[in-house]
Amino acid sequence: MIGIAGGSGSGKTTFTEKIQSRLNGNVSVLHMDSYYLPTPPKHLCSKSSKPNFDHPEAFDWDLLKLHLGQLKNGESIESPVYDFKSNSRTQDTERVEATSVVLFEGIFSLYDPAIRELLEIMCFLHVDADIRFTRRLHRDVQERGRSMDSVIAQYYETVRPMYMKFLDPQKQYADFIVGEETDIAASILAAKINELLEYKGCHDPSAVGLQRFGIDKQEDLHGA
Repeated sequence: MIGIAGGSGSGKTTFTEKIQSRLNGNVSVLHMDSYYLPTPPKHLCSKSSKPNFDHPEAFDWDLLKLHLGQLKNGESIESPVYDFKSNSRTQDTERVEATSVVLFEGIFSLYDPAIRELLEIMCFLHVDADIRFTRRLHRDVQERGRSMDSVIAQYYETVRPMYMKFLDPQKQYADFIVGEETDIAASILAAKINELLEYKGCHDPSAVGLQRFGIDKQEDLHGA
């Protein structure tokens, strides 16, 4: 189970896809965005009464930890589906198979201690704020039907301060810190994971440890 964290617009989904394409065997992906609460908590609303989606309390942690634990134990799950245009959870679900490798990506994927205990490798995408903002602006306008003014207002009201308070500190838990250019980093991580898979037949695969694969704590792939 691999955790991939980073701020909104840091490229987590793209990086996850790059790793997935380089792995041997079956791979599942779990998106933390699917685990927003069914409706945004009112007490987290900004001064302009807009939902704060970048606060830890915006997520359904109980369901998320339950599903991650089930995947870790070899049980497939039905992940919720969240609609960002209506800011609500739909009635649909998406099946996520319990495969040899689960890539778990999201802004708070390294935030909770219990979840960190489930992860073999933890990654953080450290990307400059101007790049993250530009990516988020394009995404929300083009894919989520937002106005440019609303995206900019949300960035200054909640996204930026929440990143500084809650997201950036997750770097301290990462085994890899990855920069904007992710091709080389994805290849290196995929090679580590493929090597780890070769030892999956041992009694406790997690006991193989990162050091066997040459992974030093806080290895910086920022220039990769």
